[in-house]
Amino acid sequence: MPLQNRVTPAGEIVAEPARGLMMGNRGCLHGLGRELGVSRWRSRLWICCVLDWKDVRRDPMPPGRWTALFFLDEATALAAGHRPCGYCRRADYLDFARAWQAARFLPVRPRAVEMDAVLHPERVDRSRRKRTHVRPSGELPDGVMIRHGRAAALLVGGTAREWSFAGYSDRAVCLPEDEPVEVLTPPSMVAAITAGYKPMVHPSALAAGPGARPSAVRMQPPRSGRLSVS
Repeated sequence: MPLQNRVTPAGEIVAEPARGLMMGNRGCLHGLGRELGVSRWRSRLWICCVLDWKDVRRDPMPPGRWTALFFLDEATALAAGHRPCGYCRRADYLDFARAWQAARFLPVRPRAVEMDAVLHPERVDRSRRKRTHVRPSGELPDGVMIRHGRAAALLVGGTAREWSFAGYSDRAVCLPEDEPVEVLTPPSMVAAITAGYKPMVHPSALAAGPGARPSAVRMQPPRSGRLSVS
């Protein structure tokens, strides 16, 4: 029986066998029976981490400490409201903070606590429901998650690729640039991506079809309408 610790782009935490490529946490959300209670966060520090760190093996739900959450990829984590961890992903964290600084024209690089204070009200409303916003699709950078029909979808090269716990659909839906879309990724995350932060995405996002090797790739800014991968 899978634990309830897999996160959707809408920030929901569900039980699902597929682990994904990244992990993170929001504090300790489970009880002694390794089941989640009512709370979906214990802290404003929502982070996205690497799966493997110095070969350390940890219990995903140690009593009273933290609840490990798992994401398909970083684009999923950002949509859910999780920023890069400043410890296990130091280089990515600094890239994200610099992009945040550039997007807001700040004189100095922001601290984690400052970014979290801005992000938290963008993640959920006062009723603890997921916040979304509406933008024309042509204003959004690749790597942002939207709601397309009833499903979450990743924007890639002006198209929407439907999200699932296993990866992205190989069917790319073209979107008119002036079409309003419901955006799942919080506005400050969108601004950081627009300013140059490159989220990690599951390889199926850029694959011609299913069967891609399950390891993360970094999405690069499009050049001449195409995406490059490093």
